[in-house]
Amino acid sequence: MIDLHGQAGLPYVNRGVYTGSYRGMRYRMCKKEREEGGKYLETVIYPEPFCFEVTAEEEKEFREFPFTEEGFDAAVEWLNQAYEEQKERWEAAGKEKWV
Repeated sequence: MIDLHGQAGLPYVNRGVYTGSYRGMRYRMCKKEREEGGKYLETVIYPEPFCFEVTAEEEKEFREFPFTEEGFDAAVEWLNQAYEEQKERWEAAGKEKWV
């Protein structure tokens, strides 16, 4: 189970990008701003082994959450839910070897 309380949190994400992985599933959280104003928390999941920048776009799943403590909690909940729902995908990605 992914538990980011104490490690990351909104103050950390406010200053930079937070990345991590859990059993074949990589994730990325960062603050984004809308053109019309207002911040939101962009959360992305994608399979190992590569970093966000070189992983194909079709492999990534994006979600937006309010940039609040409640939004952060909802993002972590979504990460755990996505892991459970796609467990076979993540386990297969974690077993792949680099060529």
